[in-house]
Amino acid sequence: MRLSQMLFVTLREDPAEAEIPSHKLLLRAGYIRRIAGGVYAYLPLMWRVLQKVSQIVREEMAAAGAQECLLPQLQPAELWRESGRWDTYTKAEGIMFSLVDRQQREMGLGPTHEEVITAIARDMVRSYRQLPVTLYQIQTKFRDEIRPRFGLMRGREFIMKDAYSFDADEAGLKQNYAKMHTAYCNILNRCGLAFRAVDADSGAIGGSGSQEFMVLADAGEDEVLYTEDGKYSANVEKAVSLPPAAEASPFKTYEKLETPGTETIARLSQLLKCSPTAIVKNVLYQAVFDSGRVVLVLISLRGDQEVNDVKLQNELTKLADQYGGKTVLSLTVPDAEAQAKWATKPLPLGYIAPNLDDAYIKAPKPMPAGQVAVNPVTPKFLRLVDQTVVDLAHFITGSNESGYHVVGANWGKEFELPKLVVDVRKAIAGDRALHDATQTLQTARGIEIGHIFQLGTKYSEALGATYTNEQGEEKPLVMGCYGVGVSRLAQAAVEQSYDKDGIVWTTAIAPYQAIVVIPDIAKADQVKAAEALYDELSQAGIETLLDDRNERAGVKFKDADLIGIPYRIVTGRSLQQGKVEVVKRATKEAQEVLVEDVVPMLKQWLAEKD
Repeated sequence: MRLSQMLFVTLREDPAEAEIPSHKLLLRAGYIRRIAGGVYAYLPLMWRVLQKVSQIVREEMAAAGAQECLLPQLQPAELWRESGRWDTYTKAEGIMFSLVDRQQREMGLGPTHEEVITAIARDMVRSYRQLPVTLYQIQTKFRDEIRPRFGLMRGREFIMKDAYSFDADEAGLKQNYAKMHTAYCNILNRCGLAFRAVDADSGAIGGSGSQEFMVLADAGEDEVLYTEDGKYSANVEKAVSLPPAAEASPFKTYEKLETPGTETIARLSQLLKCSPTAIVKNVLYQAVFDSGRVVLVLISLRGDQEVNDVKLQNELTKLADQYGGKTVLSLTVPDAEAQAKWATKPLPLGYIAPNLDDAYIKAPKPMPAGQVAVNPVTPKFLRLVDQTVVDLAHFITGSNESGYHVVGANWGKEFELPKLVVDVRKAIAGDRALHDATQTLQTARGIEIGHIFQLGTKYSEALGATYTNEQGEEKPLVMGCYGVGVSRLAQAAVEQSYDKDGIVWTTAIAPYQAIVVIPDIAKADQVKAAEALYDELSQAGIETLLDDRNERAGVKFKDADLIGIPYRIVTGRSLQQGKVEVVKRATKEAQEVLVEDVVPMLKQWLAEKD
């Protein structure tokens, strides 16, 4: 391709909208163009990158036994209501674009396709003889992000590969899951990316287990915790660990002490000269279930620990049926405005005890016969206790009176231990590993580009997708799902590999493998040599750009570095000796090479990269 004929515009300054290096570089180098918040056009260079990533994905999906298809982007709400996810995606997470058509039917633009693929399997898979089967697609997805940012990293429209497996049993699912794990590792290795596979929270997708594939980069939105022995790695949302050992409380008898100005754990431990590990802090959350019920959740955990909101939401989802629901629509720490709606009097914030009186919650207003209260607040606190405080003795905690704490307290004596013991603490770097207490958790930043799930029968049971086994029994299909963000992977590659001059693509996904630069198009010998090399390289199967623009040599060199083409060939002064300059973009290593040796040398370099 000749640059003089390509839609190619580069920028010298970073666009104001861009926040991270990869976003800045893709805009500056003319790969993408912003159309609206979280919506980008893929320009010719970017489209070539995406096609290459997609081809690698297709080859690995084929190797894993998956068949390609294409599913509708427009999906009926009825399917999502069957699975119970319509409210989750349109109200709780709120990421689905929904609309009403002219027949007043509710529809959604697909952020994912579990419901659609399960409906297809329900209609088409009848017998165990048809199993296993895995289908996948590469398609545009839509998600109404609250704050789209970082270019293609968190957009409202993006390209994704999603695959879905159907098996007769859990053993078959695990086999398919293992195949996909291998496929994902192969995809990332072939793209030339450093990555880590980590245990992850299944979120709104659900299922019994999942793994994320994280491309390691400083600008990654996710924190990964791992051990150096390579035996454990997890997203911080899912990570578990052993907390530091608790220090003994200095108080052996129970009493109430005046502790003014100690709303924080740091101030309290400083005043009482005790370790935060001897303190039981009590944190209040407000949960709204899809049934409309509002529940005030009081969590008791150790003073040196923080609540992991994802773990807490998962625990509350398990209890949703007790409140007439299936999921949690929102989980917040209630501010003063929220408290005013249900509190009978000001809460002793910073001094709350595990036995905070239920009388702080207003009783529901009586409603006329036949009417149901809107967002009724459950009149009792849901009390949870984290595992970190179950064995504490003579601990310090709030007194339910501002300015006072109690010390020397014990469960089963001064305070009743809540019945629901949970793990909702946030694991952090430096904690001890569960599998080996001599290993401490390390931290890294990552960009999630892939996620695989063992769904089990969650969707098949909800939508009635069954098959007949060898014994003639009707059984629900056992499912898995597997996603890769194709457009996100492309930007993650840039985030992981760039320098002060621009993008440094790997040869596997670079839009072109080589660029021939004519320093001065007014010099016939430079143009002739460049044209000849361009033709030879192209005929040899090497994807090549020819920079034949009427621009200064410095501009062309800067642009070549900015767009990140792996190899640059310059037909400059050394032509008089029958040579051209060949530059490796990754290392900036330059050498003069005889013109006749350029093609075989590049073919050898590219073969070594494969």
